[in-house]
Formats: sequence, structure tokens, C-alpha cells
Amino acid sequence: MTDDGADLMPECIVAPANAGQWAHAVKIAETLCLPVAADWRQATARVALVVDFDRAWLQQLGSKPPGPLHVDFASPEMTHRRKGGQNELLGRAVGVKANKHPAVFDATAGLGRDAFVLADLGCEVTLVERSQTLAFLLEQAVDRARLSASDQVRHAVERMRVVWGESLEFEVSDSDVIYIDPMFPDRRNTAAVKKDLAVLQRLHGQQPDDSAALADWALEQSVSRVVVKRPAKAPPLTDRAPSHALSGKAVRFDVYVR
Repeated sequence: MTDDGADLMPECIVAPANAGQWAHAVKIAETLCLPVAADWRQATARVALVVDFDRAWLQQLGSKPPGPLHVDFASPEMTHRRKGGQNELLGRAVGVKANKHPAVFDATAGLGRDAFVLADLGCEVTLVERSQTLAFLLEQAVDRARLSASDQVRHAVERMRVVWGESLEFEVSDSDVIYIDPMFPDRRNTAAVKKDLAVLQRLHGQQPDDSAALADWALEQSVSRVVVKRPAKAPPLTDRAPSHALSGKAVRFDVYVR
């Protein structure tokens, strides 16, 4: 395929996991305004949203693609993530205390992992995602987690609200903190992280990097603090110096107290 042909390739298509889910896939494709294919293995696109009867996932397409990318807040991986030492830094960055659980506007929801951790810590979290496909997966993950056998998971997702849209177009007045985690190069040299990042980059397509503009927008909103997640050794996202920073081995949280 020529470079011009690659540029015309759809970023995402919808496909059924099996023939029995064709009608379900067509309905979701119509809702998301995406093309639909009978078999994702034969489809020409960058990413497929593969639909089964009770869930959906992202599948990168092309030569030797990695495995599927699920959004599942009740998964063993998320159970491990909730117990991670980084959670303490994240909670401190947004201002969580024993008697204080700020409302958080997550301006770059992505796969929702940090948002879920914040909700698990007791925060009300609004997850804003610019990709309608990813927002759809986040909503599905929240709905499934409401049926989890774990009380902790069920209680956490009740504090999560998914919104599809561009954060730059919002005026934030009902949250205490804006949280920004722009996609940046792999901060942990693992295959899983590289796979997730590659799929998200393909899903978002050739969009300009507006992370600096997002930080400037956040600093103009009526919130008590802005928190920006950065690679540990990277410069701040804006020219404004943070009030303070909390650093771990791989990541840093720049905190702007308003």
C-alpha cells in the first residue's frame, strides 16, 4: 500500500467477535458513526472495535498485531494497580486526605486507570475522552464493574462519570481539581505499556499535540488545583512553574495550587 493509501485508511472500524454478533456490531457502528466489517482479521483499518455479546475491546490491525486491549476495572491487573505505591503519590497530588476527597475533572481519560484509582480513593471523577470509541468502552467498563462481586469495585465506579468531548471546550466549575495525563513516550519498558500506547495512538490518529494548550486551559479554570502527570525527568508542560512536584521512579506529578 502506498503512503497515500495509508493516509486514507480508516482509523477504526467495528467488527463482530463472531458471526452471531453481526447485528449488534452494526448497531454500535451506527451509534459511533464508524464503518463496519464482517471480519476484523481481513479488515483494512488501523484499529478494530471488536464487539461480543457482553463486552467490546480494541484490536490493533496490521502485520503481527499485539493482543486485544480491554478496559476492565474489575480485572486482576486493576486490582494490582489499585495496590500500587504510585497511588499514594497520585492521591497526594490531587489533595486526597482522610477527611478530604476532591472532585476531579480528568481531562485526558484514556483507559481510565488513574481515574478509577482516584474514585477508589473516594474522589468523584468526571472522565472526559475525545475519542467516542474510547468513551464508549469506558462507559461499558463502568456498567460491567457495577455488577462486580467486589464491593470496593462497585462503590468506586459509582463515583465515575464518563463524558465524550474535547476538554478544551469545557468550562469547569463543579470540580476541585483538573487532572491531565497526556500520552508521552513509554515510561516503563514493558510490552504491555507499549501495546496500550500504540493502540491509543492509532485510535486517535494524526491529531496535533495539544497537551501544552490543555495545561494552559486548565490553569484558567475555576478549580483549586491542576495536576499534570509527566515523565520523571521531563520539563514541565507549561512555562509556569508548578507550586510543587511529587516524583516517583518513572513519573512525576506537577501540582499547580490555585
